[in-house]
Amino acid sequence: MTSPLLESRRELRKCAFQALMSLEFDTDMETACRFAYTHNREDEDVQIPAFLLNLVSGVQAQKDELDKQINQHLKSGWTVERLTLVEKNLLRLGIFEITSFDTPQLVAVNEAIELAKNFSDQKSARFINGLLSQFVTEENE
Repeated sequence: MTSPLLESRRELRKCAFQALMSLEFDTDMETACRFAYTHNREDEDVQIPAFLLNLVSGVQAQKDELDKQINQHLKSGWTVERLTLVEKNLLRLGIFEITSFDTPQLVAVNEAIELAKNFSDQKSARFINGLLSQFVTEENE
């Protein structure tokens, strides 16, 4: 059993994404995080890592603001509502991590791209890359 302190951030981001997807279908944050974190583990009575909880609670708390930031970077005629749930949640997660954590911006972008490759397709990964890269560029200006 891996200690929550030694858990890789990559795996915790994956759990955060899964929890965010779960929250789209009406569940509470604690349950969503616990299920995402423990579903492949034998011991379900473990402490949920703070990094995972902070990502999920932060995205949930700032969802409207994150959606506004996403809308500002979409092509004319597109809105957040037109995006798939996977893209929407990956973009929210990526922008939240870029703006609210000490994670290097390029690492946060790369991690969102890798999640897109795992949970969607190459086209979605390119879209996530383009939007988050544009967001980072504008943040740094």
